[in-house]
Amino acid sequence: MLKNKVALVTGGTGGIGEKICEAFAQRGANIAFTYHRNEEKAGLLQKSLEQQGRRVLAAKVSVLDKPGVDDFVQRVGEELGPIDILVNNAAITQVMPFALIEEDDWDRVMAINVKGVFMVTKAVVRGMIRRKCGNIVNLCSIAGQRLLEVPVHYATSKSAILGFTTSLAKELCRYGIRVNAVSPGFVDVGVGTNLTESQRREYVKYCSLGRSGKAEEVAELVVFLASEQSSFINAQNIVIDGGL
Repeated sequence: MLKNKVALVTGGTGGIGEKICEAFAQRGANIAFTYHRNEEKAGLLQKSLEQQGRRVLAAKVSVLDKPGVDDFVQRVGEELGPIDILVNNAAITQVMPFALIEEDDWDRVMAINVKGVFMVTKAVVRGMIRRKCGNIVNLCSIAGQRLLEVPVHYATSKSAILGFTTSLAKELCRYGIRVNAVSPGFVDVGVGTNLTESQRREYVKYCSLGRSGKAEEVAELVVFLASEQSSFINAQNIVIDGGL
């Protein structure tokens, strides 16, 4: 399905990011991923992917570190080959009511969740334009799309990525590059672990499937959008929330 393709995943050691890397490896892709802090988990993930016969590169680099991102993208090209797929997954949140959000809090969430996507995409997309092919999948959220109790700065940052996705898809379609977004609902890893028990019960109550999502389910959707099986899907935001 994706044999010998090269996929770059930001935030590869996160709950969803790890499953995305594994799903790509299962389909035959070689993997590059970034991580922020967890070197031990990054090492274990890299070893696990390599045991499946995949070539893997990992880098401890912030999505806001332009020289670091540029260097890693260049390394990936030299050691794994041209990047065919980019998954912008790295993001942060804070569980904080609006009245207590300070300017620094707002700036940090917006920088990593929005500017970081811009920085990494810009570093990768030049090569895709030259080759006139590529797939970009941005991880969004139903936060900002549904009337839910979520941190305002996080919801705002994820809503911004929807505009980024649509506009970029229009600009890059002339080069044969597709850009789509995936918006998970409550998934029991990653930012989903910040929900209170009452918020979890409320979600399950109104979810038509009556349960939370799994990271593996999100990963399968990401891989589908990055593959040629979805070749007629572009500029879309696919919601995976169990029917909220």
